[in-house]
Amino acid sequence: MSPLPLQGIRILDFTRVLAGPFCSMMLADLGADVIKIESPNSGDETRAWGAPWVGNPQDRISAYFACVNRNKQSITLNLKNPHAQHIATQLASKSHIVIENFKLGQMAGFGLDYDSLSNKNPALVYCSITGFGQTGDYRDRPGYDFVLQAMTGLMAITGEKDGTPHKVGVAVADVFTALFACNAIQAALRYAEKTGIGQFIDMSLYDSQLVALVNVASNVLISGNDAGRYGNQHANIVPYQTFTASDGDFVVAVGNDRQFGAMCAVLGNPHMATDSHFATNPARLINRGELISILSGIFITQPVAHWVMSLLAVDVPAGEIYTVQQALNLPHTQQREMVVPMGIADAHMLASPMRLSHTPPAVYLPPPRLGEHTDQILRDELSLSAHEIADLRMRGII
Repeated sequence: MSPLPLQGIRILDFTRVLAGPFCSMMLADLGADVIKIESPNSGDETRAWGAPWVGNPQDRISAYFACVNRNKQSITLNLKNPHAQHIATQLASKSHIVIENFKLGQMAGFGLDYDSLSNKNPALVYCSITGFGQTGDYRDRPGYDFVLQAMTGLMAITGEKDGTPHKVGVAVADVFTALFACNAIQAALRYAEKTGIGQFIDMSLYDSQLVALVNVASNVLISGNDAGRYGNQHANIVPYQTFTASDGDFVVAVGNDRQFGAMCAVLGNPHMATDSHFATNPARLINRGELISILSGIFITQPVAHWVMSLLAVDVPAGEIYTVQQALNLPHTQQREMVVPMGIADAHMLASPMRLSHTPPAVYLPPPRLGEHTDQILRDELSLSAHEIADLRMRGII
């Protein structure tokens, strides 16, 4: 097996919950050595966000914690204690990257902010993840995904047209921020490797979720008109939505006029493809209601499998609507090796989606128990003796 691409890169991870841990896990999957700093008493709060649980009752881990904390080592430090702050500073001086998602100014209170740490380690890449960023009117507000989905317009465009705003079923603001942060960190790391100069990265859920509005935000900026809710329809493409078959619902995603013509042939109404009301996507947008009424009356006559297979046969995107459990159990999921052993009991977890031909990500450590690697890290990295480590523990520093 080839060395992983980030092998030899040390990350000191002060994050918890979702955005930060997901970011550091992706880097760990690529080989980075991630040391997760946790509070001695409770650690990352998601450790308690069960059920479900995995592992033995005495050291069980929540499924939530497990999904974003593999391939990491856990060390406990009471960062309110000056001695613990000194230990963290020593570890940071040996690290290439620091990631944190504390409230604004809290790391400075610990003496672990970018200015303090970069004085001792000028090449340090320091990524701070907050709800609203380091600047602006909202910088001191607490940032939770649900709040960010509301404040960036995502909820306003999610849900049925005449219904109430809805959040997305996954904490997407956190996930988007993790992805953007991971990209920014690797860009800054490359610059530091070339120049010896590190930098501070200001990542916010607010900015990330705004950018993730993509074409919807672009529509508003260019047209001057606000975005609305379309339910399972698309603001710019028709037909691109759910339909009801005789035995359930499915999705059709017609992306161009050729696909529309192919769909019309499958439906036994090829003349619709040349009808001036429907022949082009701009025309279909104008006559959305009329077209959807016609299509709905046809789709209801046959089962989901008939329509999906018939449409796919002529290269029209279509698909069944599966539950999460059904999706995880699909043969395609197994063929893509997307479900892998966690390394705890007989539990499983999702693999990394990054497919590199020579240096693919790997799962090599299970999600750690709280403080599982404290003694090992203090011994190996800071040369502390067993007696010194025991004394730190007795004094509540670790």
